[in-house]
Amino acid sequence: MNNYQPSADRYDKMQYKYCGKSGLLLPRISLGLWHNFGSVDDFGVATDMIKYAFDNGVTHFDLANNYGPVPGSAESNFGKILKENFQGYRDEMIISSKAGHDMWSGPYGDGSSRKNLMASIDQSLRRTGLEYFDIFYSHRYDGVTPVEETIQTLIDIVKQGKALYVGISKYPPAQAKQAYEMMKAASVPCLISQYKYNMFDRTIESETLPLAAEYGSGVIAFSPLAQGMLTDRYLNGIPENSRAARSTGFLKLDQVTDALVSKSRLLNNLAARRGQTLAEMALAWVLKDERMTSVIVGASSVRQLAANLHAMDNLSFTSEELQEIELVLNK
Repeated sequence: MNNYQPSADRYDKMQYKYCGKSGLLLPRISLGLWHNFGSVDDFGVATDMIKYAFDNGVTHFDLANNYGPVPGSAESNFGKILKENFQGYRDEMIISSKAGHDMWSGPYGDGSSRKNLMASIDQSLRRTGLEYFDIFYSHRYDGVTPVEETIQTLIDIVKQGKALYVGISKYPPAQAKQAYEMMKAASVPCLISQYKYNMFDRTIESETLPLAAEYGSGVIAFSPLAQGMLTDRYLNGIPENSRAARSTGFLKLDQVTDALVSKSRLLNNLAARRGQTLAEMALAWVLKDERMTSVIVGASSVRQLAANLHAMDNLSFTSEELQEIELVLNK
């Protein structure tokens, strides 16, 4: 029996923003299930994080078919958490998933073909136990599949009722423009575009952000803390249990450079003067751009998630603070 009762004031704890030129509100902070929700992780901790997020107004949960490990297990675990705790609350949630990266063996388990995307969304719906996704993404432009094939598949997915909205992730500007044009012509506009964005990686500022705004697509940032580099975790060395210390993972030891650590320390000093942690300030910095709808945070515990949500307490910057940040980043 479901004994979980969400906090009655949960929506008072979060700010929401319309996603591009749509009527869909997204929380400024969304929860990503890339790490810590797979079959190798503690299911009880994962459940507690989902509950805590929802209790604090986080309505958007970001998945992909290959999230785990093992691939697919994050969706399966999330589906189980929904069934055991969130009966009756589906209409208060935005649940997204993606396909396009390596998922199963053989020639059809990777890439952005129609074959892969159609099989993937059916598998993802079965794993989560959902009838539809709120948002379904093409997880990447694979460099081979014609954009027309991938985008027509997304359009058909909406028309078949398997997703309410669709988006793109990590598309180069030329292919993104092609995708936006095609979706607009089909009256299935690109709701949202997902890209890596943080103080240390600002690649999308020159072309991608203006392009999304031109076509009315919302933007959501992943890796806003640069895999932990924009937290206080690496200010005094590399902790044994950190991502950089693991043999697997996306943050490697050689990426924790003296130059980045030096910048992190200076930014940490500024955050302290603002009454924030470095992580809180880094999240607020991403959200300062009017074109940014939401930011995806990951968490390994309720305590870490709670700390990230404190970024909502101060999202504004003075011109002097922004100038100081630029000076640090340009060192």
